Amino acid sequence: MTIRSDRDHGQHYRPRMSCLKKLEAIVVQMQDPSSGVKGSDQKLNVTTIPHAIAGQDIVAWISKYMNMDNDEAQAFGTMLAAFGYIYPLQDHKKLVLRPDGSLYRFQTPYFWPVQKRKAEDSDYAIYLAKRNIRKKGVLDVYEQEEYNKLHKWLNHKWDFIVMQAKEQYQAGKTRQKADRVVFDCQERAYWIVHRPPPQTHSAMDVMDRHIDPNTEEKKPYDYYRRIIIYTQQAVMRSRVKSTVSLGALVKYMTTLKNHDPFLVPCLPSNPWQTDDDTYWELNMADVEVPTKMRVERWSFSFFELLSDPRGRADFKVFLKKEFSGENLAFWEAAEELKWGTAASMSEKAEQVFKTFLAPGAPRWINIDGRTMGITVKGLDHPHRYVLDGAQTHIFMLMKKDTFYRYLKSPVYKEMQKKAISPVPHNFNESQLQQNTKNRRPSISPIVTWQKEQEDKAKAEAAAGPVDIKKLMASKLDRK
Repeated sequence: MTIRSDRDHGQHYRPRMSCLKKLEAIVVQMQDPSSGVKGSDQKLNVTTIPHAIAGQDIVAWISKYMNMDNDEAQAFGTMLAAFGYIYPLQDHKKLVLRPDGSLYRFQTPYFWPVQKRKAEDSDYAIYLAKRNIRKKGVLDVYEQEEYNKLHKWLNHKWDFIVMQAKEQYQAGKTRQKADRVVFDCQERAYWIVHRPPPQTHSAMDVMDRHIDPNTEEKKPYDYYRRIIIYTQQAVMRSRVKSTVSLGALVKYMTTLKNHDPFLVPCLPSNPWQTDDDTYWELNMADVEVPTKMRVERWSFSFFELLSDPRGRADFKVFLKKEFSGENLAFWEAAEELKWGTAASMSEKAEQVFKTFLAPGAPRWINIDGRTMGITVKGLDHPHRYVLDGAQTHIFMLMKKDTFYRYLKSPVYKEMQKKAISPVPHNFNESQLQQNTKNRRPSISPIVTWQKEQEDKAKAEAAAGPVDIKKLMASKLDRK
């Protein structure tokens, strides 16, 4: 029986990847006796480890050799640790480079990812069995779970695995203590890269390939024909001056610079790093008081306003005061038809026609006769995009007139005053660990969908009169 784990990285094509070859060349340069990182014998507990180097020395060498600042050098060193080229001697669970006196060693080339050595489940089982013997049954929680799982899967050859583990354990006892500690650290770092703990990601996940990049794919005649047609259409396409396009790009980047999480940190904290979900709670779709950055983003464009459920709800309040909410209601109905289920498409199309397009409709919308004729004719055989023309027309009407009046209205200004500015959270190491322990599951999508349906039903009930006869008839049908 062959066991394929979800992290089977398949290293058949990895030696041909140029990025790993470049990393390998830099690691070789770092180990140069004359110009590389200087290592020395360091005492770890009661054992003297040869050729150990401090994290701060690695960062300093990378910063000098590659002409970059310390933060970039630390990030590059962390990447080397994540790929398994260097490994820590103290904190084994985190393959990161600390810019302090923490001790590291260079991984032996046998464990480098450029080798054709595949991480088999049987090898991992032997490693866990050997650790189980050495630790006398005391393994980490995730290692114990993997050990039990492999014991169940590889039960047909478990005697062979235990025998191999005992032989490796006895062979390790004959080594000197320093060599034994170094080899254990090397082997553990290798398996953390290829079998990482839960809720962590391996750097090798991004290296997976399903095709050979060196083989030449035979492309059919239709492929080149499509390339020619696309090129001809591209040549005929109208162009914009580079100064105009660059100016628009600069304006766009300047406007959204403070709202880009890659350029500006999340406030109050990044939940993916701190395990604190305050950021998600403040930015929920139905939050009562949004943040100032969220309200500011509504003013960038009408599309940004409609894309945010909270902004759209605030825009509805403004339209209700102006007695012109039918345009937004029609736009939402068109979106619901576009992204709804196929089974309810005919029913929704009929409802849209009776509510917004039929003569004497309760919420009749004002569009030109040509668009109205095309839309009504298309509703005879409805499809997802039958309302696109009318929806675009209504969208442009709201964008050119209603949107700018909304930005100047007391409704928007009042929301700007009520909006909150989160205070940054600065967690120390112990608080981050506590946040990890207090981690809780997110809200089920089914619960969120049910709440949205209830809110939608309440909004529809408040928008129009209730037909008591129809309501009583539906109740009698249910009985």
